[in-house]
Amino acid sequence: MPDGRAGELRCAPVAASPDPRYRAVHAYLSDDAHATWLEVSTEYGVSVSGFIEAMGNDLAKPGDERVLDGHLDGLVSRARRIDAERRRRTGRRPS
Repeated sequence: MPDGRAGELRCAPVAASPDPRYRAVHAYLSDDAHATWLEVSTEYGVSVSGFIEAMGNDLAKPGDERVLDGHLDGLVSRARRIDAERRRRTGRRPS
């Protein structure tokens, strides 16, 4: 279960979805990252859920077909730094 650590991404059981095709993802983000997701979603007229699903669908494709592929190594590197900083701050490993 989420314990309130910032930036943590976890899957947790929730009440049944109204549509069985969908599952919940819950993430704790920094205030800045949260605001950015909301601002960008508003700017482009899509939901944060839509962005996350589109990114997940993109990552499921072969590397040469991914839109994110040219940026994925940089994003993964940044994500690892964020995770490492959170581990140092909390003494626990994000899941």
